[in-house]
Amino acid sequence: MRAVLVILAALFAGAAHAACFEDLGETGCTDEETFPLSDLRHLSCENLWLVRNAIYHDNGLCFRTARGQDYFDNSDCYVDDPGAVRLNSHERGNVNRIVQVESENGCR
Repeated sequence: MRAVLVILAALFAGAAHAACFEDLGETGCTDEETFPLSDLRHLSCENLWLVRNAIYHDNGLCFRTARGQDYFDNSDCYVDDPGAVRLNSHERGNVNRIVQVESENGCR
């Protein structure tokens, strides 16, 4: 397993594009597949954070933390409340599974 995930899909302003990652599931795209817990359990806390927040970024979240703002560009964001971000079933499943693994690993 690679130490760092590689984003395969570019994130374009004004259009929704899912982040896709090597080493996760079959396609590795956050909006097309719910990643197996076994794949997520191989990721570092940093990579879990990246995948989880890429899902929110892809769906328009405006990041409030310095870390989120440094990593993701807020120039195309349109949702201020994380609870109001509209996620499809795969994205929601991925966020829930990532949060579970982050909790198991003592991340955050």
